[in-house]
Amino acid sequence: MSTMTANEVLELARAYQPACILAAAADLDLFQLFGTDALTADQIAVKLRADLRGTTILLDALVALRLLEKNFASYRVPTELVSLLGQHGPGSVLAMAQHQANCLRRWAQLAQVVKTGQPAPRTPSIRGEAGDLESFIGAMHNVSAPEADKVIRGLHCRHLLDVGGGSGTWTLAFLRANPGATATIFDLPAVIPMARQRLAGQPVQFVAGDFYTDELPGGADLAWVSAIVHQNSRAENRELFARVYRALVPGGRIAIRDIVMAPSRTAPVAGALFAVNMLVGTENGGTFTFDELREDLESAGFRDAKVVRPDAGMNAVTVAVKSPAGGADRR
Repeated sequence: MSTMTANEVLELARAYQPACILAAAADLDLFQLFGTDALTADQIAVKLRADLRGTTILLDALVALRLLEKNFASYRVPTELVSLLGQHGPGSVLAMAQHQANCLRRWAQLAQVVKTGQPAPRTPSIRGEAGDLESFIGAMHNVSAPEADKVIRGLHCRHLLDVGGGSGTWTLAFLRANPGATATIFDLPAVIPMARQRLAGQPVQFVAGDFYTDELPGGADLAWVSAIVHQNSRAENRELFARVYRALVPGGRIAIRDIVMAPSRTAPVAGALFAVNMLVGTENGGTFTFDELREDLESAGFRDAKVVRPDAGMNAVTVAVKSPAGGADRR
């Protein structure tokens, strides 16, 4: 068994510092203020309506982390980072950096969460609740878009039901992979306008609702449930799977994209850490083993559950089938 040195332990203890610096810059939309220009600390402070001393110290720390460049009194975003952090658009990770800033605030309360069993209070960022929702939806696109075509390879459909699919990322990938297919996106009313914008001109219908309380629109032969089950308890997942079962045509399939844990729950590492993210951020969420997913799918009427795409992170895909005869209505 390997052991850690005192320095290695303290490096872990200090690991929050760069994350906090990036989080503050993302929260402030600092990188977008630059564009491709060089600006002084005074100019940035004016644009941010911020304290000059605080602005200067933050800018210098960002230079030290190689997230900005400094030439005498002027700062600029490195050319190679402009598309990553200086704008919202293809290839940008700015929305994910903003979302991680929200996660960081909750993780900082982990000890209290462990004591109480209650998730950390949600405090909006300086961008407000609407800005946080926009960054969350954008973050899901940031991480999913580069991998989507590869992750769904081999999953065919005529009509897709994208449950909670407001980013539109996965629907676009399925439509690319299945020419002639159509899709339905089901998500909260506040999210649907963002989906409409990304999917303009595509053969997609948009249905607003809450998958915790509302029935899902019917007629799909494939339901895509992406990065949802981890925010639920097993009981909530059983209810969700039952709703999906009722919505699918006989012989239809559910495909779940999410972390699949080893029986020990200590691997993959990303899953063990993500369980902590669910602890601080949700009432009942966590990460699940394949046996737990299979049991919960079978409780809803699905059969033949299997992991069709293993992955050490969020891109594992588990598929199960609705009986060709349709089975009983499991309300």
